[in-house]
Amino acid sequence: MTDFSDGASAGLDASSPNVARMYDYWLGGKDNFAADREAAERVVKISEGRVVRGVRLNRAFLGGAVRDAAEAGLRQFLDLGSGLPTRENVHEAATRARPDARVVHVDNDPVVCAHGRALLADAGHVGFAEADLRRPDDVLGHPAVSGLLDFSEPVALLLVSVLHFVDDAEDPHALVARYRDALAPGSRLILSHLASDAFPERMAQAERVYEGASARLGARPRARILEFFDGFDLLHPGLTGPREWLDGGVSVDGERFAGLVGVGELR
Repeated sequence: MTDFSDGASAGLDASSPNVARMYDYWLGGKDNFAADREAAERVVKISEGRVVRGVRLNRAFLGGAVRDAAEAGLRQFLDLGSGLPTRENVHEAATRARPDARVVHVDNDPVVCAHGRALLADAGHVGFAEADLRRPDDVLGHPAVSGLLDFSEPVALLLVSVLHFVDDAEDPHALVARYRDALAPGSRLILSHLASDAFPERMAQAERVYEGASARLGARPRARILEFFDGFDLLHPGLTGPREWLDGGVSVDGERFAGLVGVGELR
């Protein structure tokens, strides 16, 4: 893994926060700069530490949902807005559960993609596509996607901690529907999204931090997040917090987190 801490890597913008590198920092990674760490720590303070625990629970959800999909027979995974493929990412969880799994990571940040391709150079049936999830036709037609994935068979579509970076003006629900319509029955939608219901004031403060980052943040209410599963049967335990999902839907006392997670199966 490349250590970005000295800011010396050519071609990288170290002066402003990058959402993928902020996420890496919260996961305990080294692929981040001082500007990323400063912005990430501001969010830590606003959330009273919940963001770090929430991000790591979210990553545990990702791994569990990918493993469940593989054990249910799915061997194809399309990870939209993947960020840096480090720290227990999709390809690791998928190939651990199913060695013949095929995985394509998709991101629109050219530096993230270049670093991602370098990290995945020896990863087997794993690709990285430089494309914008807001342009589904470009994603679905990308050689890295069409060359590895067969859409006549079920695919696990991952939208994990990314749709809250897609503005309402870009109609994210229509975007998800476009991807849904390209999938075969039995495919799965694996999704997590920041919700505005639990901590509206703190979420508004966090959104202001992201105004200077590589993408703006926009949490949504639970009802709007649930609409992303239109056309899918929401699997047990439904749309819930990551800790509750990991515990099989059991209500957990104590901390609440702003994120909601869920898995749907295409009818």
